[in-house]
Amino acid sequence: MFRRRKSSDADPVEPDLDETGIDDVEEDDEPEPRVPGPYDESEAPADDLVRLDLGGVRVPGADGMELRLDLDESTQAVVAVTVVTGESALQIMAFAAPRTDGIWDDVREEIRVALAAQGPVEEAQGAFGKELLATLPVAGPQGQSGVQPVRFIGVDGPRWFVRGLFSGPAARQADAAAPLEDVFRNTVVVRGSDPMAPGDPLPLQMPGELPEGMDEAGPDGRPRMAPPERGPEITEIR
Repeated sequence: MFRRRKSSDADPVEPDLDETGIDDVEEDDEPEPRVPGPYDESEAPADDLVRLDLGGVRVPGADGMELRLDLDESTQAVVAVTVVTGESALQIMAFAAPRTDGIWDDVREEIRVALAAQGPVEEAQGAFGKELLATLPVAGPQGQSGVQPVRFIGVDGPRWFVRGLFSGPAARQADAAAPLEDVFRNTVVVRGSDPMAPGDPLPLQMPGELPEGMDEAGPDGRPRMAPPERGPEITEIR
């Protein structure tokens, strides 16, 4: 049902995520309030969405959605899930974070510095708070050079952090991004109680049986849960 895809085909960006929180925070330094979603397991809404259980995250299905799992080449562990609708894709990665302090500000700066060496990078304010917009060079299927717009978003939760990477039209066009933003917003994060170092990926796993209401193929006959051909991977955070 799934075609496995290795996640180390691109140059990784590996920011130092080993940050510790502090108990005393000045009022002016308080973090921005969390946006609605993604949700912690403890606050998951009682809705009628069907979610695929991948261990560390539960990802909702969407009409016409295709899904692929990204593997770490050295360990063969699942490290990310990529949702594809049309020509757009959203890669979702979830990480452990300190109990009292978010890491998106630091991660965002690390990504910005790394991407600035490859092309223009802009920080913007979006639906999920501060985000990064970049245009990166990519090689086409015939070896020709081109550019790829990307958009990074991040949300700090209770002892976890989730990063989203949009590519294709969804990186710039609101209408193309909307269905993928809904998937990101309605994702449930399962942090668990095991001790983990800040920045460690939350364990993901191959799903078992598909939940009721989530078919292997959509109404057009295309595999809803089978991955398309491998697209460009812009960055990896461990």
